[in-house]
Parts: sequence; structure tokens; C-alpha cells
Amino acid sequence: MLLFSLASWLLFGSFALAGIIPLQAETLPPSRVIAERQATSASPVPDGQCTNGPRTRNCWSNGHSIATDFDAKAPPDGVTVTYNFEISNATRPNPDGNGGSRIVMLINGVYPGPTIRAKWGDTIIVNVKNNLQYNGTGIHWHGIRQLNSNQHDGVPGVSECPIAPGRTRQYKFRATQFGTTWYHSHFSAQYGDGVVGPIIIDGPATANYDEDLGALPITDWYYTPAFTLNEVAQHSLVGPPVPDNILVNGTHINKNGGGSYAKMNVVKGKKYRIRIINTSVDNTFSVSMDGHPFTVLTSDLVPIKSFITDQLTLTIGQRYDVVITTNQTVANYWFRVSVGTACGRNDIVGKGVQIGAILHYDGAPNANPTSTTNVVMRTTCIDESTSNLVPFVPNTVPSSVVGTTGRMDLNHFQDPAQDNLFRWLIDGTPMIVDWNNPSLETVLAGSSNFPPNSNIHEMPGDGWYLWWIQSVATIRLPHPIHLHGHDFYIVGSGSGTWDGSTGGLTFNNPTRRDTATLPPGGYLLLAFPADNPGMWLMHCHIAWHASQGLSVQFMERRGEIAGKIGDTGAFKQGCDEWDGYWVNGNPAKPYNQTDSGI
Repeated sequence: MLLFSLASWLLFGSFALAGIIPLQAETLPPSRVIAERQATSASPVPDGQCTNGPRTRNCWSNGHSIATDFDAKAPPDGVTVTYNFEISNATRPNPDGNGGSRIVMLINGVYPGPTIRAKWGDTIIVNVKNNLQYNGTGIHWHGIRQLNSNQHDGVPGVSECPIAPGRTRQYKFRATQFGTTWYHSHFSAQYGDGVVGPIIIDGPATANYDEDLGALPITDWYYTPAFTLNEVAQHSLVGPPVPDNILVNGTHINKNGGGSYAKMNVVKGKKYRIRIINTSVDNTFSVSMDGHPFTVLTSDLVPIKSFITDQLTLTIGQRYDVVITTNQTVANYWFRVSVGTACGRNDIVGKGVQIGAILHYDGAPNANPTSTTNVVMRTTCIDESTSNLVPFVPNTVPSSVVGTTGRMDLNHFQDPAQDNLFRWLIDGTPMIVDWNNPSLETVLAGSSNFPPNSNIHEMPGDGWYLWWIQSVATIRLPHPIHLHGHDFYIVGSGSGTWDGSTGGLTFNNPTRRDTATLPPGGYLLLAFPADNPGMWLMHCHIAWHASQGLSVQFMERRGEIAGKIGDTGAFKQGCDEWDGYWVNGNPAKPYNQTDSGI
């Protein structure tokens, strides 16, 4: 068994949100040239030099606007924003007030972790100290492109060695995109124990608003530590463990009515931006706000042509930025959350409590809402229709990309001889990383001696690639697929098996994002150009599935990787420190790696 000694829990923030650490007035060197994404039509409006404000959110500054193709034009020069994270063990009461305590791992003693906030074009530095007793760690900045900074992607076994206990690592990357995302550890199931938080990169938007309410992370919650449950999940004959509740911005009520709801405080007559994030381990969510339709601005970190809807579905890792107008009677209104029971379970469902949070108008009583809705909340686990998710800056995928198609078959295997060990497979192989020998280290050494089960797919050229993920599994589940180092274009998706033709595919400005769902028993066609040399992970974002091996690596433009990374001194030091801890310094370590390590 994997025996991780944790010890921790939560300072739960209200929806007032974590504050930004003061910016350092440091001038950046000239902007790096962003690799072109091959935009094929003119911007809808020229980049202007107007100033961003409540009535001009499409503007930014210095010739950058919402019409800027941020892959074809470097972002504006910014400043350096620095954060210091300490990850520590703790024990805290469960955040839903159920009366029990929970062993956890926290960043700076709080859950969710501190919000990282910067502006488009800024350089972000995060100094991470690992104070965990028996865990390595590494922080991945979900959706951040990491152009020419592969070594800062934060995936132990792929782009780094884990940060050893008592050691510190500095992550540094430029905000070449803008919008809402999140960070989380990538060391087995660790983020399910609390190592997670929001990222906000301020920039232009496709609709106006008066105030920004900040990030609204939603997650499933377990009363049992994630590492313990991860071992259960790997050997289960009946599926993964059932979450005990959900949390909205780190809080919720429990099935007995204790605890408290997250609250969003607003004033009548304004427009508010809300940044919704699914940071779950296993659950898909649909969300709606009584009496307040959503004007949707982004899917993940991609600005879209805004549309209005009364409900959104978010699979794990997905984000939507929305604007609501507070034009209703002064009162309290439900922000409703439903669980995707078509693909998962949660013990709070059916317990007679409203799942969600509260929109509280200034002047309304401090009480639970009595609002009602005609919206039928979804329980499905499928993505929003791509017909609604139209990128604001148009790009075209060349139809010739079909000629570069690489197929990946997804399947599974359970071994009775190994205590019913369950593995998800890509082309017959589960991915299992070697924390002591990350793939990037092998590339930098000029070697091809990758560890077994590396699941590496090479992209040697600089053109477009199409990746065909085909489910051939008898267990028909949807899988939220997340790609590191890139956004991808969804040129096709459907049930059954793709016939290999271009019929029904979308090449003209297809939906673009970093997390999309493979339909159960179906296929997903993802296109992107090889414009960011590095070792990049692609994986299912259901934490149990990633631990069970549902991952691959892309080795992109191998010959250029070392030149893009530059100084590798910090990378080597991190691996030396981990080797000293894992191999030499801790002969009595109380656990072994028994999962994929991702």
C-alpha cells in the first residue's frame, strides 16, 4: 500500500478571494516572439490603444486588444509578479462542518490555495517550498502555454524531478495568455488533499462588466485522504470511491444541514464577472444562477464570441468566465450546482439539501435564498456544444492535417493476480513515470533510453498534427482530456469510431481550448501545431484515471528542446536533491510509488 504521512487542513476563504501579492516594478526584457499559430483571416477590429475599463473591456493597451492573436503577436511588456508558497501537512475540520477532521496538505495554510493574479504580459515567479514530511511535490500551471519554458511545467517524471521535502524550487513563466485557470500539484493524487488554487491573468474581454468577483472554484470533497482513496481506486471492482460532498470556493453545507454556503456579494444594477473553475478529482458539474443568465466570455483561456445561456457544464479542468447582470429584486438567489451522475457519484446528491452557493444582494437579509428556477439542471457529462464556443480571434486548421493523423486507442485492463490492479491503457500501455529519471532529463542528456511505460509520441516537424483518440473500452466513460504546453483545436468528436474522412469535421475556426471530453465509446480529434519544443503531457483529468495510467507524452521538436530551455542548472539541482532524498537520504521511507506517479 502507498502510505503517505500527511497531516493538515484548511483555512477556508470566503468568496472575497485571496488578495494579490504586491507587484514588483521590474521592467521585463523585450518581449519574446510568439510562435505563429497561422491565423488566416484579419482581426475583427484593429488592435487599439484605448484603455481597459467597465465600458471598454475589449481594449487593453499599447496596441493590444481582444482582437490580438496572442499566438501571433507578443503580449505587452509587463512587470514581474512574485509569490512564495509553502506546502505543509496539517489537520483541519472538514470544510462542510460535518464534525470530523481531515488530514490535508495546504499551501500557506489555506484552502483553496492563494489566488495568483497577474496581467497579460507579466512574468510570474512562484517560489515553492516543500514542507511535507514524506511527499515530493511539483506544481503544474494548468493551461499556461509555457512557451520556451518546458522545465517550469511542473510535472514530476516528465518535466522535472519532484521537489524533495525541505527543498525549494522556483517556477518562472510569462503570461502570454489571459483569463482564468488554476494550479495544482502533479504528484500522484496529491491535489485531492489540498494542493490547488486559482490563477487570474487580467486582460481584455469580449463583453463589458463593472466588477470582477474573482475565481469560483468548485470541487468534489472526500472525508478520507486522497492517497488512501487512490489505493482503493486502483484495486476496485466497482469503480472509484464516492465523494462525500462538494465545495464551492472551499465551503458547503453537509447532508445534515451544518456548515455554510459560499456567498457572492453584489449590488443591484451592476454587471459582475465570475470565473468558474472545475477543480475536481472525479466529478463533472453543471451550474446555473436563478434569475441571472450567464453571458459567457471564455472557454478555458480562449476568448470566445460571447453568448447567453442559463446553464453551463464543466468537466474536470475546464473553466468558463461569465458575466451576470444584477437586475432582479434585492434578495438572495441560488447559484445551483448539479453533479454529473451520468458518469459519477457524490454522496450529497439526494440528501435533501440545495447544492451550490448564494448570490447575495446588498440590502437583502442574511438568509438562504427562496428563489426558484425553471432551468432543468443537467446530470450529463458532455462538453458544451462547440457551436457556442467560437473563438473570437479566428484561426483555420489546414484540412491536410488529416494526413498527419496519429491514432491512440484507449482501453483498460484489470489483473486478478495483482489484487485486481486496474490500469487504463493507451495502445495497450499504461503510462508510469520514473520520478528519478524525468523524460526531459533523458532528452537533455541526448539519450533515447526512456523508462518503460513512457508512452511517448514524437512530433519531429514544425507543422500541424492531428491526434485521434479512440475509445475501444468496454467500460464506457467520458474522459476529460487535458493537454500541456498548448491549446488544441477540436476538429471532430462523436460516438462510435471515426471513419477517417473529413466529412463533418470543422477546420474553419473550430473550438479551441486545453481540456475537452472524449465521449464514452467514441472519438475525439485534436489538432495543434508543433510550435513549442518540449516534453508535454496529455492525460485524463479524472485524478484516479491519471493515477491508473491514462496519459501520454508528446516529444515535440526534440532537437530544439535544449536550446529553448537554456540554463539547466536549476533543473539538475532539483534532480540531485530528489535523488539524495529518495535514493540515499531516506532509506526508511514509508512508501513506494504504486501508481502512474502523474
